[in-house]
Amino acid sequence: MRKRLRRRQGGGLVDEPDYALVGVVRIPESEKSPARAIGRRVLWALAALFVCSVIVYLDRDGYIDAKEGEMSYIDALYYTSVTLSTTGYGDITPITESARLINIIFITPLRVLFLIVLIGTTLEVLTERSRQAMKIQNWRNRVRNHTIVIGYGTKGRTAVDAVIADGGKPAEIVIVDKDQAALDVANAHGLVTVRGDATKSDVLRLAGVQHAAAIVVAANRDDTAVLATLTAREINGHAKIVASINESENTHLMRQSGANSVVVSSETAGRLLGIATITPSVVEVVEDLLSPEEGYAIAEREVEPSETGGSPAHTKDLVLGVVRAGKLYRVGDEEVEEIEAGDRLLYVRQGGPA
Repeated sequence: MRKRLRRRQGGGLVDEPDYALVGVVRIPESEKSPARAIGRRVLWALAALFVCSVIVYLDRDGYIDAKEGEMSYIDALYYTSVTLSTTGYGDITPITESARLINIIFITPLRVLFLIVLIGTTLEVLTERSRQAMKIQNWRNRVRNHTIVIGYGTKGRTAVDAVIADGGKPAEIVIVDKDQAALDVANAHGLVTVRGDATKSDVLRLAGVQHAAAIVVAANRDDTAVLATLTAREINGHAKIVASINESENTHLMRQSGANSVVVSSETAGRLLGIATITPSVVEVVEDLLSPEEGYAIAEREVEPSETGGSPAHTKDLVLGVVRAGKLYRVGDEEVEEIEAGDRLLYVRQGGPA
């Protein structure tokens, strides 16, 4: 019975060969200039032409020229050109050096260009799947301590922007979503994407959830958010999971599912709307604090040795709270009247990169 259960739990996308994951997992492509790519191919072709012509010329005594006479380097270059381009002449054969030079300067480059466009493009299409499979394999082998964002709607995109604004790298962020259009947008911004249902363990494993440092659950539905959180926590018991829900009544479900922090988007927006009707300047300050690119931002840092033993109110920064043993205390609480070594300070800093 246990063996059958293990077989049922195994399998899925995570056990598929890498070539079968092409289209499911997408690694961002670095932008390349088409002119530069073609130019590189032309240089390789010219280099091959030159090397081969030198070899032929050094062994010129082993060749017979139909026009007779000693074989010159131009003859060797001509022979190399028509050989590498798989061109053969029958009843019409250029026998003068000038005619052969024209073939070298004009005809052969055009022929090479044709081969680049035809054969090069065909080979690129044929090898694209293998190249993508190799990139997926390399990514799966090295992805560690990354951030997974489940859902790339408005909340997911805003969360990604905040992570990047705080110093996160796009290459270390993985998007999981079922909407291909949303994944296309994410991939265009340099993010790794995985297409699939985030409530399924094989999809999350494919995104590397077992090695993730943080997981952001930004699903549109609360039930989806609960299941995705529960599945992610079952696979990774140490990652920080931050989830967004629409209704506050589901907060306890998110907590029980393993979320470290829960944001109730509807109530938060409602509070800001209510405050804006009375004191709109307060909303501007809150928005400023939530926008790390400019103005002020809320950040967290380690305690400096000179601050140990002192009061949070007497530090060089405006401290809002103290994190001790994973628990947040507000400034003024008796437990944090004195700063201890190992504490972390929640403070207001100048906006911009941390």
